[in-house]
Amino acid sequence: MTNNRFFVPVLAILAIIVALLWWSARDEGLDAQTVASASLEGIREQNRLSAFAANYAAVVTSEQQRFGLSAKKTLIMQGLVRYEVDMAKLTEDDVRWDAASKTLSVKIPPIEIARPQIDLNSIQEYGDGGILTALTNAEDVLDDANRTKGQAELVRQARGAVPMRLARDAFKRAIAQNFQVPLRAAGLDAKVEAYFADELGGNVTTRWDESTPLGEILKQ
Repeated sequence: MTNNRFFVPVLAILAIIVALLWWSARDEGLDAQTVASASLEGIREQNRLSAFAANYAAVVTSEQQRFGLSAKKTLIMQGLVRYEVDMAKLTEDDVRWDAASKTLSVKIPPIEIARPQIDLNSIQEYGDGGILTALTNAEDVLDDANRTKGQAELVRQARGAVPMRLARDAFKRAIAQNFQVPLRAAGLDAKVEAYFADELGGNVTTRWDESTPLGEILKQ
């Protein structure tokens, strides 16, 4: 399994920075409408973030029976599966600021698994069809069935507990790092914590509930 290069649009990061700068300096007369416009635009114009990818191998077999004859074919293939997060789904309520602890909390949208990219050079096929494949379209049917089953098997493996845990950790690191670096560059001594919705429990929930959503900051 390998980590993929990740990228969070600069506009989105700048939007968060501008919002926090306004939150800390709102009494100095900073234009709230300008800040809100820039922040909302940045958050809503997100791209897909890919922070993790892994290779999997599938071995599948399909069988056809017609006219008392049978044909069987086995397919072995490998594919790269990318894990993605649609940052456009990040809402104002998913980004919160706790002034007391100077913590920026981000609730990450659900991970989506992209369609496997099949390594054509890795494909191996073994068949036993004889007369049935020679006289009918059984071989084409078997090929189609194996391709469908093979891709489904790659996705099934990609959704396994271990790779999903690795993917979640990779996304949390990627998002936290991509927000932390520019925040520090802007002179903001802020901590960034990234979570998935099902991780918000216990102390995390308390901290999350006590933090101010970005949308409320922009309305003040």
